[in-house]
Amino acid sequence: MNIPRGERGQIPALTRVINRLAAWPGEDIETRPTGERSGAGCEGNALVEFALVLPLFMIIMTAIFTFGVAVMNQLTLSQAVDAGARHLALIRTSTLDPCADTATAIDSAAPTLTPGKIKVTISINGVTPSPQTGNSCTGAVTALQAAQTLPVTVTATYPCNLAIYGKNYAPSGCLLSATVTEYEY
Repeated sequence: MNIPRGERGQIPALTRVINRLAAWPGEDIETRPTGERSGAGCEGNALVEFALVLPLFMIIMTAIFTFGVAVMNQLTLSQAVDAGARHLALIRTSTLDPCADTATAIDSAAPTLTPGKIKVTISINGVTPSPQTGNSCTGAVTALQAAQTLPVTVTATYPCNLAIYGKNYAPSGCLLSATVTEYEY
């Protein structure tokens, strides 16, 4: 290997630095000029670093899991509203309370969601029946039966919780929503 004259004296120093970086903690590769072993006093560094990083790691993992639960609830609600809208399309001429029957179908299609927290709204051709209280709308029966060829939209909302270690990241409230429109021809 051809090394220029001015750099020949730097190679042993570079080798010492590489050996020092490659040494295991506590390994006695060379003695420093002060007589101190290389790597002495480094036994607790890993424990201190772990103690500093663990709380941040736990917060990040908890946040990932919390948002994962919210996404899973959104997917469950979307699939349940789809099942409820298909159920309403099947029973639209024979039901006495379309909102309650649709809410029951949505509740049974979403077993991981709390049934009492799901709020269902039915809209017939863009018009929501006025006597709608909770998940009941007995006044929509005549409009639903008369408008057999008009689209029916089913909307459901469900509250979500984005609190991580006592801090709520959705202070005004998080509300999941899903909408499905069924057409009958």
